[in-house]
Formats: sequence, structure tokens, C-alpha cells
Amino acid sequence: MAQKVKLSTIADALGLSTATVSLALRDSPLVAEVTRERIKEEARASGYIYNRRAASLRTSKSGIVGVCVHDIMNPFFGEILQSIENELDRHRQTFILCNHYDELSKQRAFVDTMLQLGADGLIMSPSIGTPAADIRLAEDNDLPCVLIARTVEGAGVTSFRGDDSYGMSLAVEHLIARGHRRIAMIGGTELTSTGRDREKGYLNALAGAGIEFRPEWRVTGPRSRHSGFDATPQFLAIPDRPTAACCFSDLVALGFMYGLSRAGLRPGIDIAVTGYDDIDEAAIAMPPLTTVANGQSEVGRRAAAALLARLQGAPAVDRVELITPELKIRQSCDFLWPTGRQPSAMEPA
Repeated sequence: MAQKVKLSTIADALGLSTATVSLALRDSPLVAEVTRERIKEEARASGYIYNRRAASLRTSKSGIVGVCVHDIMNPFFGEILQSIENELDRHRQTFILCNHYDELSKQRAFVDTMLQLGADGLIMSPSIGTPAADIRLAEDNDLPCVLIARTVEGAGVTSFRGDDSYGMSLAVEHLIARGHRRIAMIGGTELTSTGRDREKGYLNALAGAGIEFRPEWRVTGPRSRHSGFDATPQFLAIPDRPTAACCFSDLVALGFMYGLSRAGLRPGIDIAVTGYDDIDEAAIAMPPLTTVANGQSEVGRRAAAALLARLQGAPAVDRVELITPELKIRQSCDFLWPTGRQPSAMEPA
């Protein structure tokens, strides 16, 4: 078996102290950049592997952050994670990712693992049904937490998310301004803070325009393409069918538009459609999707920065920080086909 390379091996090869080598491998500014790079190159060449476990015993820091969300396949979370990663990279923090798929037991198992590994902190979009006691358990065991996208009442920590009620009202008010009076809401559930707030924005916008809400207009479900697609028959069966649908998310909207097309209807002409989140795909959909930019990159950046501040000793603060959303108007509410404008469901052919 080959002999394990030690810090002293690198130090002797370069004529430096082991303390200097150790600081350089931890990117300490106390070591000049030229010297740091020379030490790292020697470490790579000699096959040295940094012993994180030994370092964590010395410093009481693991350099690991847990990140737990409910669906990494959703581009919304991909954009949040990219911002989190960028911010953590700048501070030499590595993150371990978990998808809990709204399974509370899976989320709890991940948090337990982070506690056992001595992780430095946790960024989490909490599962449906997460009690405040779960967050407090982590906090009480020296695992600082920051929440994203969803909130947990009484958790006692900071949450970062878009202003979902205001954002959904922007989408509905746009539809109303286009002349729509029968507007459905597709997707989402009252079991999450996001679902409750977006539904609140939908109802407030209808009430503000003097439009009486009809229960059959509300079609609940998950925030996925399949959910939007599967909701189409229920939408089409509504008596005095709505002329427009605001969808809980872009993924729901894209699936819903697929469903409309499968039924022989033209999204943006026969039925106006809006989404939410402004994922990359929204701008190149057919038709391009009118949606609400929810600031997910800013959510990720702020959440990571807040957790890093906690790791430096900042206290936990019980507050919700809302990022102001922005309406992105495209053609899914009034699409121009290449052959010219076709009559909509609101006007005679």
C-alpha cells in the first residue's frame, strides 16, 4: 500500500512550514496568492487529499451545508440552487443536496444525516406538513436553518421567497385588462404557503375587478407538467367555460397548453394562459408564455448569504423576506400565428 501523503511531505518539498501549507490549502489570505497556487499544484502532483474530518475536529466546522428542496427537476429550483452554489463557492462551502418530494419522512432523514455529519447549516424548502418543531430541533442542535420558497409558521428563522400574492394578482389583472371575466386558476394547493398566497392573489384580483369567483374555476394539483396536462379535461368540462387560465407555475402552464392543443384548442387564442416563475423555457414555448418572474436567483443568493452570516455568529431572525415579482408579457394571452391573427374565444369568427 502506498504511503499516505502528509502536509509535512508538501512542506518539505517546497521548503515551507506545515502551518503555511495548511493555511494555503484552506485559501487563507494570510498566504500570498502565488504561494497558495504553488502549494496547491504540489499537493495535486503528490496526490495529497485534504482530510475534512480531521479539519472539522480542529475547527468545529465541516465546510458542508445541507440543501433540501422538493423537486430538483423543476427549473425553478435549478435556478435557486445555482445561486446558492455560486454564493457558497465564494466561501469555500460545499453543499449536499436532497430532494424530499414532499415526503416529510425523507426530509427528516436528511436533516438527521446533516446533524450526524456535523454540517454547518441547512437551506430548505420545507416539505408539506413540516412542523415548526422540526426546524427548532435543528436549530437547538447547532444546525442553523434558512428557508426558501415556502414558510413554516413559528419556525423562528428567516425565509426568502417571492411575493406570491402580489405576483399572482399581476397575472390575473393582466387577463382582466385583456377583457377576460371568466378566469380559472390551475394547480397549487392550500397545503403550502406558496399555494395559499398565490390563490389569495388570484381571488383578490377577481374581487378587485368586481368578478364573482366560482368554485369550479379552481382546479388544484401539483406544480408539474403532468398536473397541468391532467387538469385540462376538468377545465374543459366547466359549465360556461372560462376564457382564460392563470396557472400556479410555468410547468403547470406548459402542461396545460399541451392539453389544450391535444384537445384541438389553440393556447393564446382559444384560451388565454399565464404561468408563474419565468423559467427559461417560458420564453421559447409555443406560444411564448406570459408569466411572472419570481426572483428565484435572488432568493438563492440572499438565502446563502443569510446562512453564511449565521455561521459567522449572526442571530436567528424570525422574518419573511419577499422579493418583488415582475410580470413578463408574451403571446400566450394574445398570440399572433404566422398566417395572421386568428379570432379568439372572446370574439366572433
